[in-house]
Amino acid sequence: GNCLQHRTLATMSSTVEKLLSPQTYKTAGSNIMASMSAYYKPLFRSGSVKPLWHIMLATSIVMYTASYQYKGIAVQELRREKALALEEYYEKHGKSGHH
Repeated sequence: GNCLQHRTLATMSSTVEKLLSPQTYKTAGSNIMASMSAYYKPLFRSGSVKPLWHIMLATSIVMYTASYQYKGIAVQELRREKALALEEYYEKHGKSGHH
């Protein structure tokens, strides 16, 4: 049992070291760039519009995600305020449609 525990800990710590190491991300990044250039270079050479669509799509996804995160927080705050205001109003005036 003890030997296995020690091995598991060693594996976990080496995994954590890999996650914290910038070299891991450099390697992953260069691998991604290599496979992307291998995929896109022939398309660019052949004059395909596919890379352009992919770039536009990726950009719009990134922009939409970022703005949604920021707007989402603001919108949730506003909604919370409106809900509270309505609750207070109903408490004071009752929930009927007429005044």
